[in-house]
Amino acid sequence: MNYGKESETLEFKKTTGELKAAMISISAILNKHGIGTLFFGIKPDGEISGQEVSESSIRDVSRQIHESIHPQIKPVIREEILDGKHLIKVEFSGNNTPYSAFGRYYLRTADEDREVTPEELKSFFLAGESKERWEKSLSSATANRIDKHSVRQFWEAAVAAGRLPSARYTTPVLLKRFGLVNGNHLTKAGEILFGNTHPVTLKAAVFATDEKLTFLDMKLYEDNIMNLLKAAEAYILKNIRWRAEIVGLTREEIPEIPVAVIREVLANGFAHAVYNGQTYHEICIHPGMISIYSPGAYASEFSPEEYVRGNHESAIRNETISKILYLNKSIEQFGSGFKRIDSLCKDAHVKYAYESGKVGFKFILFRKSDEKNVTVNVPQNVTVNKTEQAVFALLREHPDYTREELAEKTAKTVRTIQRTVDSLREKGLIERIGSDSVLRLQTTIFSFASFLPSGIS
Repeated sequence: MNYGKESETLEFKKTTGELKAAMISISAILNKHGIGTLFFGIKPDGEISGQEVSESSIRDVSRQIHESIHPQIKPVIREEILDGKHLIKVEFSGNNTPYSAFGRYYLRTADEDREVTPEELKSFFLAGESKERWEKSLSSATANRIDKHSVRQFWEAAVAAGRLPSARYTTPVLLKRFGLVNGNHLTKAGEILFGNTHPVTLKAAVFATDEKLTFLDMKLYEDNIMNLLKAAEAYILKNIRWRAEIVGLTREEIPEIPVAVIREVLANGFAHAVYNGQTYHEICIHPGMISIYSPGAYASEFSPEEYVRGNHESAIRNETISKILYLNKSIEQFGSGFKRIDSLCKDAHVKYAYESGKVGFKFILFRKSDEKNVTVNVPQNVTVNKTEQAVFALLREHPDYTREELAEKTAKTVRTIQRTVDSLREKGLIERIGSDSVLRLQTTIFSFASFLPSGIS
């Protein structure tokens, strides 16, 4: 007989010889879900192997839980017989999180127990609190601190999408309908979505290389989610490559990354973010990739790959925010984001990846090199290092940069910049004009992407 698979609330141990590992699993499950079950006498694959059960063995389990798990819990421990084999079943629960095992803290991820620092655990519980209480709590913004234009654009889009009944809505009616106002104050969800108090910060930058060091452009936006979604999309579309195709008699401009992909990634980033954290939303555009970062660790028990392969329910961190973004069709369906992004990227031959960190989630879209804009008289077989790439990119934007300005922009010494400039000139990529005392550089016109060594473009 097979008992099935382990889960985030169900753990198997072959024998009580794994008592220490069992205590870690119990603490991890308690910290994630507050309730769980553990069996001694079942292998990790679900096969029932059996376990010698006596008063002594049950007492050993009870004593180990009492001594190892803090704060203390009162589990139900009893013998069970399945398929003619004896097992020890431990049912446990607790609401005094966080729980430690042997003085260390753990969190359950799928069927594994991961040790975490107190800071990580604090971030996890803050995220949990945000789902249940944060959105409905009152902000410091009064009810009249609202961006009425954003509200109007929302209900017009929601009506057009067929997700809100057709009617002429007023701002007070909509705020009350969706629980975005309480008395004389906006809720925190209301302020984040529609406030005119600049409640959310977005940093956006274009970098010279794939390192987050030398930037060619940087913007700081402070606004509500509705306006930031438009600003973020516009910034990305402005700073990526486009190609033209003639369809029939019409010239069609096509971006290197499908607009639908950009919108889906941005909307999900804002929908599932933690807004009482310590990091900001961030867009970084590099020659080889675009990264879109949202604050708040990945919240679901299912990996992005599992969402792509299956039909799992979405782990909704901000229910009100997600609902509003669904109604105006910023997000299509709950739980379908990764599946849609994967499908759209495959159709456009765009590769992607993601990084799930302690305090945030980053989605990465890889860019293709711009191979169609090569002009005549381009040096052949030219390679450049990262510093040369950064300096060249800066000079394309500002040909009159001095060595000192280039050094400041790239965080390099003036001597290093001089060597880099000499190297670029020797390779025929730039030419110098002006005197020796005030160095001025002018870039030769050609496509730089065609010279990038493998791993940079």
